[in-house]
Amino acid sequence: MITNIFIIFLFQLIGEFLQKYFSLTLPGPVIGLILLLLSLLIIKNKMSDDKHSLSSFEKTSEKLISYLPIMFVPIGVGVVMHISLLQAEIWKILIIIFFSTILTIGLSAFIIEKIGSKK
Repeated sequence: MITNIFIIFLFQLIGEFLQKYFSLTLPGPVIGLILLLLSLLIIKNKMSDDKHSLSSFEKTSEKLISYLPIMFVPIGVGVVMHISLLQAEIWKILIIIFFSTILTIGLSAFIIEKIGSKK
């Protein structure tokens, strides 16, 4: 489990490095997550005959996901710290939230329909 957590943090560190080095607008942890996903997909394809090769990594991921609500505490603190900025831009924020919610619902329905039609 410790090795798997180290791998997750290593990919986050790589993502942070790439973000700072290339001055990317995408956050470092997101870059690291994408790289981790690509690595896992490559490993899974190469080890397609062994179904349990990634099971320990899967267990570690499930354990970390159970603590996911704690990760939202810094976001809440950031919102409270910048409440005056949010109040000044409230209409723009509400419009963006509204349209992104509509887009998410539509895209989710489309994906579910496509997945359901394959079976």
